[in-house]
Amino acid sequence: MSKIGVVGAGTMGQGIAQSFASAGNQVTVCDIKLEWAQNGINKIGAKLDKLVSRGKVEQSFADEVKGNLKAGEYADLADADYIVEAVLEQVSVKQDLFKQLDDICKDSTIFCTNTSSLSITEIANGIKHEVIGMHFFNPADRMKLIEVIRGENTADATNDAVIELSKQIGKTPVQVNEAPGFVVNRILVPMINEGIFVLQEGVASAEDIDTAMKLGANHPMGPLALADLIGLDIVLDVMEVLYTETGDSKYRPCTLLKKMVRAGKLGRKTGEGFYKYN
Repeated sequence: MSKIGVVGAGTMGQGIAQSFASAGNQVTVCDIKLEWAQNGINKIGAKLDKLVSRGKVEQSFADEVKGNLKAGEYADLADADYIVEAVLEQVSVKQDLFKQLDDICKDSTIFCTNTSSLSITEIANGIKHEVIGMHFFNPADRMKLIEVIRGENTADATNDAVIELSKQIGKTPVQVNEAPGFVVNRILVPMINEGIFVLQEGVASAEDIDTAMKLGANHPMGPLALADLIGLDIVLDVMEVLYTETGDSKYRPCTLLKKMVRAGKLGRKTGEGFYKYN
């Protein structure tokens, strides 16, 4: 089994760390503050305890997963086999993190970015270690797909190693060549954006838009409810990357989406988006 460093203890980082730990890997979770990393681990533990109370998993399994997790500082990642970052979706933030880890981690460590749309090649610019995209989907501990994205300089051996790592944790990897939005978000997020345009133009209510797509297209969740789950800020980030990288007007972000993000109505994580949440 591998030694994994997960940097970023938010919702995605927690799900990624749990996925690795559940498969028997030793996982060190880091964040800007050690207490934030520990808080992320505590949330994973609380989730596992709830599953035990519901009879979904055995206590022994929950204890094993918890035992595979620890909070740490960047210095504790020196002997990690893989680093998976789940930090802010900005190239400069990801580059700064990897440049710090460049001088800490052993030469064979593979750097993986969980970016949902950014250029792997740009993130890897100026970094000595190999960088590859390892894009998990929310909730990362349950969703089976991982997009494995090669940058311009990603070696075959690195790509193959991440494919095998994805399988080792029970996921299904798909091979993706670098392109704006990769596969899923290239198709999915513009659909969500179009759903927001339909709402903005008064064609139908949010509830009716979602009902129409669930019953008419057999989608498990409507586009606006899905936007709330993903986070409207993330949806906007992806649309802006698609628009900037391609210059194609079909990818222009909806004005209503921009307005809601500016208002802090980001969906489930803020308690309000297209719907209100407790």
